[in-house]
Amino acid sequence: MPKSWQQKLNGGKPAHVKKLTKPFGGAPEGAKMLIGTPRLIDSYMRTLPEGQFRSVAQMRADLARAHKADIACPLSTSIFARIAAEAAWEEIAQGKSVADVTPFWRVIDEKSPLAKRLSCGTEFIELRRLLERGSAFNAR
Repeated sequence: MPKSWQQKLNGGKPAHVKKLTKPFGGAPEGAKMLIGTPRLIDSYMRTLPEGQFRSVAQMRADLARAHKADIACPLSTSIFARIAAEAAWEEIAQGKSVADVTPFWRVIDEKSPLAKRLSCGTEFIELRRLLERGSAFNAR
């Protein structure tokens, strides 16, 4: 039986930083690269307040800096962002309130290739961002 998204979110190796032995992801040989975890990405997404958005690239830069690395792995970070998003969508499908799940739409833009692969569809992300932009505007 395949793992649920929740199981994938909570599994895996611990986050670690490795020294690159060859150029990768725009970083030169010798750079320090953070290999995160699904839970680390999920935690980052949860820190963003309503109405504030970051790109996946900004999230990678923030996480790399926090872990004293030069970059965060673009491949694993994207995979783990998808896991966090799908786990949240799984929770919504099980009846959990949108307000109580990981706000993945604050990092994953509806126009991104990643958004197009998510079970929730790009429309859900677009709607959440629109609603939060309205909330942020009304709070001023």
